[in-house]
Amino acid sequence: MPGEIIMEINEKCVGCGNCHAVCPMGAISLNTEGISVVDQDKCVECSTCYRVLRDEGYGAAFVRAVRSVLSAFHLQYMAAVDVCPTGALVQPELEYPRSLRAAFSDPTVVHAGTGVGGRGTEEIKTNDVTGRLGHGEAGIVVELGRPGVGAHFRDVQTVAMALASLEPEYEPFNPVTQLMEDTKTGKMKEEVLDEKVLSAIIEAKTRLERIPEYLSILQAVQKEIDTVFSVGVASRCLPDGSVPHQKWVEEAGYTLSPNGKTNLGLGRPLYGGD
Repeated sequence: MPGEIIMEINEKCVGCGNCHAVCPMGAISLNTEGISVVDQDKCVECSTCYRVLRDEGYGAAFVRAVRSVLSAFHLQYMAAVDVCPTGALVQPELEYPRSLRAAFSDPTVVHAGTGVGGRGTEEIKTNDVTGRLGHGEAGIVVELGRPGVGAHFRDVQTVAMALASLEPEYEPFNPVTQLMEDTKTGKMKEEVLDEKVLSAIIEAKTRLERIPEYLSILQAVQKEIDTVFSVGVASRCLPDGSVPHQKWVEEAGYTLSPNGKTNLGLGRPLYGGD
């Protein structure tokens, strides 16, 4: 986009390659001149390269001179793996809509619409404090993207629109919901569709008995998107400690992950429910 400032590597780069290994998207590579460059389509503006690699502060001319002398003796200068020897990485000040990449991908960025860092949501799993789910209700969480793959909002829209046929209640305190042009259809704002993020989370609420319908829709829509996703189901535990959504997940032909979690309600409730 004209005038946009994006993650870049400036003329100080000496091509050590350390930033290549730490990029979770594999978006950095050497060009034909031996200088590292960022593939702006792949970059999700997570700033991992900038945050992880410390600046040794050497001048580019000095490093190149040292390398030249060492090469005459068939030796190499290898920078420590956790440094950028010349501080060539430049952290950008992003403009909308590219700034959405950082909001969903950089854990140090606080999402403007929710006030939450990381991907902008604390998720339905914080129900012990937020009370988002009542008795008889289920939360459906769909996380699209992973390091190395990422996800475009166009794919997020495809999943959201597929789920919209079931008339879910999309969680309003969620950054994906806030990007929807119409929560009835799941359609997202046109200008965000080509933005790519490390991952994004769709959160919806429905009745427990409708869980099989949601899982069936998700099973079908996975063939229409160019990324991966994982699905979480949440509900309020019953007085005996059992998980009410287990029955409906198993009825749909799935088993619950042994890595599932139960929040104990140790937080300070933000709602007046029982």
